[in-house]
This record gives sequence, C-alpha cells and structure tokens, in this order.
Amino acid sequence: AVSCPPAGACFSAHLANVSYAEARGACDQRRGSLAWVSGEPELRLLLGLLAKAAGPAPALFWVGLKRNASACTHEEQPLRGFSWEGVEDGSAPQEVPAALGRWLQEPLRSCLTARCAGLHLAPDPGDGPNWGWKE
Repeated sequence: AVSCPPAGACFSAHLANVSYAEARGACDQRRGSLAWVSGEPELRLLLGLLAKAAGPAPALFWVGLKRNASACTHEEQPLRGFSWEGVEDGSAPQEVPAALGRWLQEPLRSCLTARCAGLHLAPDPGDGPNWGWKE
C-alpha cells in the first residue's frame, strides 16, 4: 500500500515479519527510510495507509523511532526520549506535538540500551483507529 500527500514524502506499508534492522535495510534498498511523523496530519495519513495494509487484524509496523544507548527514557516527553532516525538531511522533527505521545505501554526506563519502537494498530472500534507506540 502506498500513499503520497500533496506535499512531502510518500509512505508505503510492507507486510513482513522482520526485525527493526531488516525493515530499515529494506527501506535503504528502496532509497527510503522508516517512516517518521512531524504532526497529526501525517499521523492520520499513516494510520489510514496502515489500516488498509493490515486489514482487520492487529499489526505492529516498524517506524523510524529509536532511542540510542546514550539517551535516557524521559517520561515527561511525548516520545519518551526516543527520536526519529533515518533522515539524511536532519529534517526529522525532534520536538513533537503532545498528541503523538500515545504509548500502549510505557517504555522501559533506561539510559544504557538502544531500543526501537513501532506503531501498533488495532481494528477500528468505530471511533477511529486504535493505535499507539510500542517499544
């Protein structure tokens, strides 16, 4: 599934049971990167695309959300110390709207290990997609 907004980069969804590193490598081969979102309009576009790709089953999609080993968990931040990676020109937003801080489960508190997060999408309960970040 592919979706291209009028301005900006295109998003595509690929269903495969692979690791974060394998997903990132597959994006690199296509001269792309794992998805990142800077605000709610992009998030809505991405959620719509992923819902189409996943169908009625819950699914976890890798996005470019990672916390390096030297970064700590910050419970007061929407992304909890995670940041967007994979953008060569550095245009990925480091500050994000609070509305993007929806975690299904709080990430483990740590300042010692690199961690990645995906976007978990569950079937639509009737009032919009049921989603959240999952470490």
